[in-house]
Amino acid sequence: MDPSNPLWASPVEAPLVIEDAEAHHWDDVTDLVVAGFGGAGVAAALEAIERGVQVIALDRYEGGGSSAANGGVYYAGGGTKPQRDAGEADSTEEMYKYLAIETNGIVSEATLRKFCEDSAPTVDWLLAHGALLNGAGVYKKKVSYPPLRYHLYHPDNSLVPSYAARAKPAARGHRTAVYNKGKAWGLGWGIWKPLAAAAVKAGVRFDKYTEVRQLVMDKRGAVVGVKGLSIPAGSAAASRFARYISNANWLLELLPPVIPLAAVTIGMARRYLAAAGRIEAEERVTRFIRARRGVLLSAGGFILNSPMVEHYAPLYRRGLPNGTLGDTGSGIRLGQTAGGAVGSMDRVTGWCMINPPSAWPRGIVVNKHGERICHEGVYGSTLGDAVAHSPDGAAFLVIDETLYRASLKQIARGADVVKYQRQVARLNLLMNRKSASTPEALARAMGIDPAGLKKSVEAYNRAARGEIADLVGKGPEEMSALTTAPYHGIDISVHSRYFPMPMLTLGGLKVDEATGLVRREDGAVIPGLYAAGRTAVGICSNVYVSGLAYADCIFSGRRVGRSVAAAGAAEPLARIA
Repeated sequence: MDPSNPLWASPVEAPLVIEDAEAHHWDDVTDLVVAGFGGAGVAAALEAIERGVQVIALDRYEGGGSSAANGGVYYAGGGTKPQRDAGEADSTEEMYKYLAIETNGIVSEATLRKFCEDSAPTVDWLLAHGALLNGAGVYKKKVSYPPLRYHLYHPDNSLVPSYAARAKPAARGHRTAVYNKGKAWGLGWGIWKPLAAAAVKAGVRFDKYTEVRQLVMDKRGAVVGVKGLSIPAGSAAASRFARYISNANWLLELLPPVIPLAAVTIGMARRYLAAAGRIEAEERVTRFIRARRGVLLSAGGFILNSPMVEHYAPLYRRGLPNGTLGDTGSGIRLGQTAGGAVGSMDRVTGWCMINPPSAWPRGIVVNKHGERICHEGVYGSTLGDAVAHSPDGAAFLVIDETLYRASLKQIARGADVVKYQRQVARLNLLMNRKSASTPEALARAMGIDPAGLKKSVEAYNRAARGEIADLVGKGPEEMSALTTAPYHGIDISVHSRYFPMPMLTLGGLKVDEATGLVRREDGAVIPGLYAAGRTAVGICSNVYVSGLAYADCIFSGRRVGRSVAAAGAAEPLARIA
């Protein structure tokens, strides 16, 4: 696909092809240009400069991206320092066996093994640079996100019996030891911010408010630089832009989108974003930056580009975009302009988190035909995948009165849950619950097939009593017979108003797994062009588990840093005035 295609949906331009890179006018020159200074970008920049590579990092906003804004979970194992300190036993081999199930061949065996072998040493590298990953406390139960005093938990399916039978479980979710007024987001900066500070201290030049719009290539097809649009550093325009973006982000995070008043705060945020857009349109200047040894595309995914989502992943078009302002697909589109191939673009993770309350996954989740769709105790991203692939993306949680009363106790004031988890559960029990005296009556109230739901409930109850094997593999200890009227149903569809499905994209540019160089459709690499993080296909591009994207950002970013350094000794460079 190229910018002339009507489905392009991006301001990214076709490459500028030049005769002679040395004769072209450049405003700056360096070894490595990093386009997008989030988790992957900062890891690449820091790794590269520590190996003697000069780096200029660019970001349209403040840097950090989704890595800094996320829940602060980093997936690691094999005996990390936090695991050892907490007495949590783990091994590289068990981590590999588990992730082999989840990744299902999305990367080579060699790459997955290296990821697992490097996991504990990478955590040591992060800690050495000040990452706040040394919190204590292990949460050993299945949960979507642990109470805030715990810093190690199972952010995956490892405790589900069918998975545990194939790989020994271990708590591999390392949550940053930072807090955001009791919220479970805006915590990833506990890793990103120390790395960014270390990179800048080591000599990385970080230019904020610079959007990369175009690659510069030579006649041989090698990427030799970029064109960026920059708001001049230190200008009044830059100050206003920073203020508008900060205000917009604050408003966007102020209220969960399920709360009706969120429409007001979102509307106010859009006005600030429009004002920031006017500054970009009127105040930016064009800069050409020479990259002697490569350009890294690390600009995030494309979840905020609705036409791209509609085109590549239509199953998820009605979900709730879960990203930051830079997740527009610009890095992917830049790579495509140079001939880069894309993969797994239909892979999107949608999070359907029904635990807590822990009573909910003891019920059943059915589609519009009343049929079970998966093991209800799986991690939220796995459940979300099953929901998205159900007919019309429709799914419903069904419990009985006993589980309903248990769930109320589990989210009561003083219960050991995160505040937003309590709020979401309460809202859905109040505003998104249908009740009826029989499963068939509940089905009619919810608009699903009565005969199908009746059959599913009857089979489930028999399995819960140990009379038959459960259809989706749940054991009786994970189940509660649904026998106490009234019966209750909650709409957890992709498009549910009160139970929206947050989602982010997992696909991107195909890369050489040894170097991070972008591949063409024929498998050949594009000289001088690298990709990492969610701009590229990586470890988490099949099925997401919490923290795996962050870990893949660091892994793939460092890989690029090493590759660029190994490409040859850095030449003495002088900044061009």
